[in-house]
Amino acid sequence: MRTLVEHYQATTDAGSDERLQALGRAVLQLEADAVAALGQRIGGEFAAACHHMLACRGRVIVTGMGKSGHIGSKMAATLASTGTPAFFVHPGEASHGDLGMITVDDVVIALSNSGETDEITAILPLIKRLGVPLIALTGKPGSTLAHAANVHLDIGVAQEACPLGLAPTASTTATLAMGDALAVALLDARGFTAEDFARSHPGGKLGRRLLLHIEDVMQTGERIPRVAPQTPLREALLEISRKGLGMTAVVDGDDRVLGIFTDGDLRRTLDRGADIHTTPIQEVMTPGPQPGAPDWLAAEAAERMERHRINALLITDADERLVGALNMHDLLRAGVV
Repeated sequence: MRTLVEHYQATTDAGSDERLQALGRAVLQLEADAVAALGQRIGGEFAAACHHMLACRGRVIVTGMGKSGHIGSKMAATLASTGTPAFFVHPGEASHGDLGMITVDDVVIALSNSGETDEITAILPLIKRLGVPLIALTGKPGSTLAHAANVHLDIGVAQEACPLGLAPTASTTATLAMGDALAVALLDARGFTAEDFARSHPGGKLGRRLLLHIEDVMQTGERIPRVAPQTPLREALLEISRKGLGMTAVVDGDDRVLGIFTDGDLRRTLDRGADIHTTPIQEVMTPGPQPGAPDWLAAEAAERMERHRINALLITDADERLVGALNMHDLLRAGVV
């Protein structure tokens, strides 16, 4: 019986655009079918695997050889970033000392399509001696690894996408998908939130959006542009130029915010023909702006600035005293927008 890939090879000319495209589609369809078939195997064994990992007091140790090892590394990374502490141990290195990374508080996930990978079967007695739960993902329920495991998850596929039937393709895709299914099920069981995810990804954009507060990015102290209400417009413009935020706060003697003067206010003022030498800033400022608070998320500041179509925000404390200022450039530098 010809494989799907062989069918397309037989019906098109080698190297033609039609054949290349047909093979690409055939591979994707075959792998999609392999993943879809896994859904019928999600049952008690899958739940048991999840319960072992939820009860784990140590780390989930993932191991696999060759292509399964690459999938195992990704699986461990996904688990770790979604609330299940995990790392990858190479089975070949495990036989030469790295088995010491596994403790009695851990859970081991072993990946092997054949279930007979020498490097894994060699360390099975030591894993069993530790008494740690062993979860096996194999394509052979009757294999050595499957029989040794406390829980076996069948990730077998009807055929590989490789026309030779040799290169791990559909089988590794199925293994990867099963690993994602485990990670997401555990994420939900732990009540893992977007904020938890951000704490595992502080260098990513999501982490910055969910963890950075206004007080982390705002300008403070002498970097805040501010003038008194009677300050002539000319002096206020010099303050704006010195501080480089494109605006200045207008404050009373107790540093309470009375208003703000921005580049937009300047354009409107000049259109009215106001004298910059004699006009006090309080006559041309935008009074009573809605300020932000230091403990707001920086992403909230970005949302408010975009909604009100403004480029700067004044930050006040509970008594409406000026404590900071920021503009869109501050948020851009912080990677919030």
